[in-house]
Amino acid sequence: MVYFLFFVILIILGFWCYYLNLHYNREGRLINKLSGPRHIPIFGSMFELHTTPTEINAKLRYWSEIYKPIYKFWLGFKPLILISHPDDLEILLTNSKHINKQYAYECFGPWLGTGLLTSVGEKWHRRRKILSKAFHFNILKKYMDITNVHAQKLVSKTKLEGKETKQNLLQFCSTHTLNIICETAMGVSLDNDNTAKIYKNSIYKIGDIIIYRLLRPYITDWMLPFMPKFNKEYKEVLHNLNSFTHNIVQERRKYHEKTNYVFLDKIYEDEVAESKSDETYSVQRKKLSMLDLLLETERSGGINEEGIKEEVATFIFEGHDTTAMGLCFAILLLAQNEEAQNIARNEVEDILRPKDGKLDISDLQKMNYLERCIKETLRIFPSVPSITRYLLEDVHLKHTTIPRNTNVIINFIDAHRNPEFWPEPEKFDPDRFLPDQIKSRHPFAYVPFSAGPRNCIGQKFAMLELKSLLANILYNFYLEPIDYICDFELYQDIVIRPDKPIHTKFIQIDRK
Repeated sequence: MVYFLFFVILIILGFWCYYLNLHYNREGRLINKLSGPRHIPIFGSMFELHTTPTEINAKLRYWSEIYKPIYKFWLGFKPLILISHPDDLEILLTNSKHINKQYAYECFGPWLGTGLLTSVGEKWHRRRKILSKAFHFNILKKYMDITNVHAQKLVSKTKLEGKETKQNLLQFCSTHTLNIICETAMGVSLDNDNTAKIYKNSIYKIGDIIIYRLLRPYITDWMLPFMPKFNKEYKEVLHNLNSFTHNIVQERRKYHEKTNYVFLDKIYEDEVAESKSDETYSVQRKKLSMLDLLLETERSGGINEEGIKEEVATFIFEGHDTTAMGLCFAILLLAQNEEAQNIARNEVEDILRPKDGKLDISDLQKMNYLERCIKETLRIFPSVPSITRYLLEDVHLKHTTIPRNTNVIINFIDAHRNPEFWPEPEKFDPDRFLPDQIKSRHPFAYVPFSAGPRNCIGQKFAMLELKSLLANILYNFYLEPIDYICDFELYQDIVIRPDKPIHTKFIQIDRK
């Protein structure tokens, strides 16, 4: 018993010495100059965040408001600094030295590996260069052909449900954006609704697991076997996600094996492909995807099987979930704002009515008001509300100096709702994005796709996809509100989410 007490005292002393060193060395003193919530020695502020995901989000928003423009809190021995002022965002995001990630993204490893979202250094630069080819404008045009087909399927399926339908927006939007990203970027059609449902449910569960672990840094991998219920769910969710990715890759591999790799052999010959008279060849060429680019790169030794799965997992998640949330909130806001909805619909009808509703990429570029509605949606509800950076050297921001070896959380949602740059920030006003308004505003007051070297590689595709889906919806339906913004709270997750299902009424437009 004496030896046990002695051992416990040694552990406590060790923790205390480590705590004192962290808080009173150079880095600790710089960090603690910043304001922030109270912290308990050794534990920091983490117990204040041991609550529901909705309350976590509310707490972080509250801290951001009372300690703005920058604050810190400690999660045990880990200090986190949160910034939201556009001046500080500009300094950090535009500096090519500060592209590393650590906090939060380390929990993605068993799922996403070290793909484009989580990788650093030379690997990130190499992958970014490879994948940039998949989002060239000529490729985006082919993606939009597929997106428009799915938009028409969305319309047809909704019309079959009746003249007036009540749609659960979370399910409605994610179903179609998942189908689109799989067929455009992966070249694979999702024919099994149950498989897609399992994948989407697993996405929600992995988000909860990651947030739970991030706020409890004492839960390390070696502890998981001693948490049987948690560990079982974690393994099951990872299995579902990794199996989905594996099946997508294998299906596309089998396709190229059956066609004797003829399309991969000619993957870079876009101009030649367009001029081929063989109809089958032309159709298949248009379906070549980002995954095909990765499979061709594998043949030349530029990436391996594990690397392909990393990128496929990353792009399916980011390509469907973030766009689904953007679409969900855009429908909700347009339903609540009848005047904006009518202006957007009139713009769409002027363009599409002479063409009997048929849409192409050149039409999307003319829909300026609809684009402003999407941008205003992403201002109020940015699909990715925050990201992190890990500093390898000191950074001198406008408001302070942040020491090296520190994790910084960049809060886009707080920048987007800063009343200094956005009067009445909660109000939906698409005219905030008129050219003269944009010109007079700080360029980093609005960064829904991040900015600088690590900006979102698929942002052009995301905007075109949102435009296509919304244009088809507005051309065919009136939107009436059922649930309002005031009816839900935001849920702390990897991407922005409401804390409960939200619904909108779709009413068919009779064009006879």
